[in-house]
Amino acid sequence: MPEASAWKFQPVLQDLAPRPPASVTLRGRVITGVGDEVIEDGHVTLHEGRIVSAGEWSAAPEDGPAVVATGGTILAGLINSHAHLAWDGIHDLAAQSMGDAPEISAYKAAANMLANLRGGITMVRDLGMNRSGEFARQAVEQGVFAGPRLLICAEAIVQTGGHTYWCCREATGADEMRRAVREQVRAGADLIKIMMCHDLLEFTDEELEAIVDETHRNGLPITAHATFDAAIARAVDFGIDTVEHGGSMSDETIAKLVERGVPIITTFSPVVIQSKPEIARKYNIPEWKIRERQRAVADKSRYDGLLRAARAGVRIVFGTDAGSPAVRHGVVVPEMEFMIEVGVVADSHAAIMSATREAAIMNRMDDRIGTVEAGKEGDVIVVDGNPLADLGALERVRMTFVRGSLLYSRPELA
Repeated sequence: MPEASAWKFQPVLQDLAPRPPASVTLRGRVITGVGDEVIEDGHVTLHEGRIVSAGEWSAAPEDGPAVVATGGTILAGLINSHAHLAWDGIHDLAAQSMGDAPEISAYKAAANMLANLRGGITMVRDLGMNRSGEFARQAVEQGVFAGPRLLICAEAIVQTGGHTYWCCREATGADEMRRAVREQVRAGADLIKIMMCHDLLEFTDEELEAIVDETHRNGLPITAHATFDAAIARAVDFGIDTVEHGGSMSDETIAKLVERGVPIITTFSPVVIQSKPEIARKYNIPEWKIRERQRAVADKSRYDGLLRAARAGVRIVFGTDAGSPAVRHGVVVPEMEFMIEVGVVADSHAAIMSATREAAIMNRMDDRIGTVEAGKEGDVIVVDGNPLADLGALERVRMTFVRGSLLYSRPELA
């Protein structure tokens, strides 16, 4: 493994945001994530940060901890695998990236971590905005701030002047690409992200070879912003592990994704939410953009490549691009509803799995989180109602546990 970041050698003498693990038995409907299992009258017992028992209510530990009758549904904490913690969903992305002081970026990241917890999101895969994610993760891990789990790329890497260069680590040439990867590793990155395209392909072959080799040599996965067929195919050919966004794809490209087991993280939310005038106008989205987004939502042929990829067996993972204009952190339902509408997932259960079990598998954490099973770490949420019948139930989060600690409870439950 790479050398640990310098801050990890700093002794933490006192947790500034203590949240001791809860000892509690939750009673309610349980979506376990084990196959299609749903237990209508079930229980989940949390103790010392882990799920120690889960199943039918009749099998709940008789001498277990105090029972909370939730009257709702218990499921694994949601994972947003494509988000930007230091973007607020309100202001222009480039203006924030170039104009926000680091201190303001830190406050935005903190506010967005709280919004994620309120939305039942227990892990955020932060895909970059300058170096903000690096410090957000340090604050959580050192006990300065009680937030969700974070996976960070530190700074995304882009060719000089490339797509969103104003919030990324620019580099030119194979040696500089290796240096850029090493800088993110030194910063404690959990993965490396590169911007492979905008309207055109980016990076030379030599640069891509260097980035992918250096990333894998350091034991990290690498993901790529890739939004059309040539970019996606090139990502797979060069050994990229996951694809962000996705887009049009040929049968040949889909076959490559299937053969190599490369997942796609869909991010429909900017298009979907910005197509709704009653929301978009609140965020100063121009009328021409609203009309453009409405055409994009209406034309389902635009998503045929993603649909065919899903049907071919490509793993589809939930992401919202949170922080983009009008896409607030903690908002999950529009993305899931459109995933079902397009057909990349079959139904509400599959949509929820894309943000729990499938996300945990993609992020190489399925041995710890993503399902509600005894022995797993206590990333669990409770929502009012039944999200299998009405995904809107996911907007009514009552409790959010991370590593067994209650980090959010609706005010009347506090």
